[in-house]
Amino acid sequence: MNEKPNRVASGGSSFKSLKKAVIISLFAAFLLLGSMFFLPAWTFNYWQAWVYILIILVSMSIMARYLYKHDPELLERRMRMKERQKTQKLVIASSFLFFLPAFIIPGFDIRFGWSNVPWIVVMIADALVLLGYLLFALVLKTNSYASRVIEVEKGQKVITTGLYSIVRHPMYLSLLILYAFSPLALGSYWAMIPVVLLVILLVARIKGEEKELLENLDGYKEYVMKTKYRLLPGMW
Repeated sequence: MNEKPNRVASGGSSFKSLKKAVIISLFAAFLLLGSMFFLPAWTFNYWQAWVYILIILVSMSIMARYLYKHDPELLERRMRMKERQKTQKLVIASSFLFFLPAFIIPGFDIRFGWSNVPWIVVMIADALVLLGYLLFALVLKTNSYASRVIEVEKGQKVITTGLYSIVRHPMYLSLLILYAFSPLALGSYWAMIPVVLLVILLVARIKGEEKELLENLDGYKEYVMKTKYRLLPGMW
């Protein structure tokens, strides 16, 4: 069942403040990505990074504009960053130990020539990164309760349509695709190592979220029995 809440930004946030928060987030994303890529590379002559940044920021902008117009509550929900559970706070904190190297190593790789990733491999990886973001967009379109933090809100319903009819956590599947191919899109083989470790934390994140949903979301137990796989169809 897919029921969306009333279109009034929650938490007392006005449309104006929400728009300002989105603009700041996009600008911060540009600065963060640029710093992680160009400082280690010590050059702006890094075409793989420019293409990657373009893909991410354009995708983010289109999605933010769509949500601002059609589902501002979800957009506001996606702006939340603070976890409530101590275990998940630890998982998030630990993830940065693997997330940051996966995006910093490529710059050093370009600078010192450790890898020689063919341009065709880079472009295929870019296409897969975009695919990951498109799947992410489909999840948000289907599930208006897709928060960044693990929580169950009043009136929340179990979503069983779209990608949720295939796997229980399609958002994490989309993020896995996006992150897994980012190092190649940035021209680095070595940066794939921390990505593998990040998958371990993703599994811990999923298990923590399922515990919360099983305990507090009506109908989720029945959904689990019907939809067997968590992340990868036929595997797990």
